[in-house]
Amino acid sequence: MKKAEPAEVIPPKKIIIGDKNAPITLVEYGDYESEACGAANVVVEQLLERYAGQIKFIFRHFPLLKFHQRAHKAAEAAIGAAQEGKFWEMHKELFANRRNLGVISLKSHAREAGVASKSFLNDLINGIYGIYVQDDLKEGMKLGVVDIPTFFLNGKKIEGEPTLKNLDNHIRALISPAKAKTAKIGQLEEKIA
Repeated sequence: MKKAEPAEVIPPKKIIIGDKNAPITLVEYGDYESEACGAANVVVEQLLERYAGQIKFIFRHFPLLKFHQRAHKAAEAAIGAAQEGKFWEMHKELFANRRNLGVISLKSHAREAGVASKSFLNDLINGIYGIYVQDDLKEGMKLGVVDIPTFFLNGKKIEGEPTLKNLDNHIRALISPAKAKTAKIGQLEEKIA
């Protein structure tokens, strides 16, 4: 009997929340045990709602293992859930339960998020998605990430606290020039007509 080929894994950098064609990309490096990342997650949800159609969000895993021993497995669980299209559901579930991220609890959280895979726990125990978490860590370090949460907007690191006001100001600064350019083009077209 021929062994089935393993399915291609969707890496975190390709797991996009929001409009995939949106002109603005917000990327966060964080971990699921961090209180600050939990607070930032609420801000991200508000921004996705406020700028629906204009923004897309990508969460990259940056577990600070020195402080958060369970964050790495939680990140693996999120990637595992993403393989069934349940990343965002699992992401929310993990933040809601950030003080309860043991391996058995992760299986329970996955079930709550709608993950149906019978191999989920086995994949988690065997570290199937661990390399993807490591890839995120390495890429974050190359970008200068040292603390979490760290945000990037269209590739540019955002300085300051990840408050709704701060992130909103940065997003509006990106949107305003585009709207101004569109308005100028519209005015020129009116003059020509």
